Amino acid sequence: MSAPEVIEGIIAAPGRLDKALAEASGLSRERVKALLGEGAVRIEGRAATNASAKVAPGASFAIALPPTAPLEAAPQDIPLSIAFEDDHLIVVDKPAGMVVHPAAGNRDGTLVNALLHHCAGALSGINGVARPGIVHRIDKDTSGLLVVAKTDAAHEGLAAQFAAHTIERRYLAVCAGHPSPPEGTVATRIGRSDADRKKMAVLAGDSRRGKHAVTHFRTLRRLGGHAALIECRLETGRTHQVRVHCASIGHPLLGDPVYGRTPRALRPLLDHLGFRRQALHAATLGFGHPVTGEPLSFSAELPADMEELIDEAAR
Repeated sequence: MSAPEVIEGIIAAPGRLDKALAEASGLSRERVKALLGEGAVRIEGRAATNASAKVAPGASFAIALPPTAPLEAAPQDIPLSIAFEDDHLIVVDKPAGMVVHPAAGNRDGTLVNALLHHCAGALSGINGVARPGIVHRIDKDTSGLLVVAKTDAAHEGLAAQFAAHTIERRYLAVCAGHPSPPEGTVATRIGRSDADRKKMAVLAGDSRRGKHAVTHFRTLRRLGGHAALIECRLETGRTHQVRVHCASIGHPLLGDPVYGRTPRALRPLLDHLGFRRQALHAATLGFGHPVTGEPLSFSAELPADMEELIDEAAR
């Protein structure tokens, strides 16, 4: 194993140790916090682990960077639909059926494989892992927009906006039935289902279980007598949030194999169209550029399979 790279320097400004080290070393603040926790930082020759400790200007530091852990994914020349790209980030319109990150059963053909080829290594390696800066994900069978960080600074800035719930995320979905009232807010806690650990569920009772989740929905159009096109605005971003929340109010997404129950009247239609996924599309994504501060907003048109489903259901 190769010896770790060592970054050495002098603290220029007083303040919190993690912030001062990030400014002096060029590493992201999250990366510095992780290295402090690993005992890889020395201040004036002494080990330092407390990120919130105060540090004086002029103090010397040494940071031992362990070798970057390799990513078990290969670059693949897979076409990408790119909504925006600069030196710091890339916004991709992901097709339904594409997994974001390699995992058991999906070792290649993922968005990560495509990004490794497209960006040729110019991607965030935050926390010391040689991998693209996946800041958030959308499900394999959900289409639409997501942003990926190319640099650690962009990754940290985007992650902070997601944590603060300031990212604009609007989804278009086709649900069973007609929500009544036609618009509203679902606020629950979402966590692993007690009955099936592979599923998420609304968790009642103990407020310490799961995570707070808020979805604002409104009906855009009734589609015949058995379905509706709705817009869901996410205030939080929990796993399967839209799918779980819609199912919890009695309006599961059409085609959802996990949380849905397609109305009997619409089953022949889905079979005829061969529609085998949840009818969910990440249509709008807005955020402040993590480096320049410029407000950015992107929209992605509905994919052809959802357009066809909407047209046929409305007949």
